[in-house]
Amino acid sequence: MAFYLSKERDADVVGAYRRYLQYLRDHRHEFPPNAYALGTAEWYHNPSDRRCPHDGWLENVIISGIATKGHHRGRFTSIRIRLLGAYHDGYIEFFYPHVFGCEIQTNTPNLGDWRYDEFRLDSNGHLIHEIEWAGTPLEKPARWIITSSDVEFRWTAITPSV
Repeated sequence: MAFYLSKERDADVVGAYRRYLQYLRDHRHEFPPNAYALGTAEWYHNPSDRRCPHDGWLENVIISGIATKGHHRGRFTSIRIRLLGAYHDGYIEFFYPHVFGCEIQTNTPNLGDWRYDEFRLDSNGHLIHEIEWAGTPLEKPARWIITSSDVEFRWTAITPSV
């Protein structure tokens, strides 16, 4: 069940945001701490804040298989997404340290800008981060659904060269 993606925003943006925040608050103690902090941060949902991923451009995505110490069977997957921020003055990175699942739905090679995203929990208590990409007006937007242990966020300003 989505709360704050394009379909919900198009129907009632204010109501969708309130329902989404209420969902996060109602499940606060079940949420991974970093995801909860991002989901409830006002700056994260404010497109005028440079750290907000809205309208960011995908720079790269890295999917890595990581082995636990000394065990080739104890492998797990991590994902790192790097965006050029909407104002082109910094990079936004999302790191998913332990991925349980990843689904990419797209019918176009052009993802477009990061449009909307939300954090939810699955029936096992794992974090779901659903991301909608804008695409072009004639294309159905791409959607990424990453299920993981938590998410780490980092903003890095681009230092202008003199």
